[in-house]
Amino acid sequence: MTPINLAEKFDLFSDHWHPRRIATVDDMQVILAKIKGEFVWHSHPDEDELFMVQKGTLEMHFRDRVEIVNEGEIIVVPKGVEHFPKTQNNQEVHLLLFEKLSAKHTGEVIHEKTQTNYPEI
Repeated sequence: MTPINLAEKFDLFSDHWHPRRIATVDDMQVILAKIKGEFVWHSHPDEDELFMVQKGTLEMHFRDRVEIVNEGEIIVVPKGVEHFPKTQNNQEVHLLLFEKLSAKHTGEVIHEKTQTNYPEI
């Protein structure tokens, strides 16, 4: 039970689309990720997913619209909703995510960016 400094944790890694777990709360995990460019269309059939932008601007694409999420803002993607995270102008974006431990990185989609293990930092 000690405070977690997010800036220090973000300084521990530089790769994109490789989430790191920083805490567990009941059956939820708190994850940090650095992203750049485009991800992959996917959904999580049984899990909601919360994204908080710590740095940069996130474009969250849905099949019917795009939502812009700025620094200090959150967006919740409900279970079963297809989404496609993307950064603007290929900038690096830092995210804090909350999701169930059971959530798969790219849902049922297998892609070269799919991660099956989130290292704990």
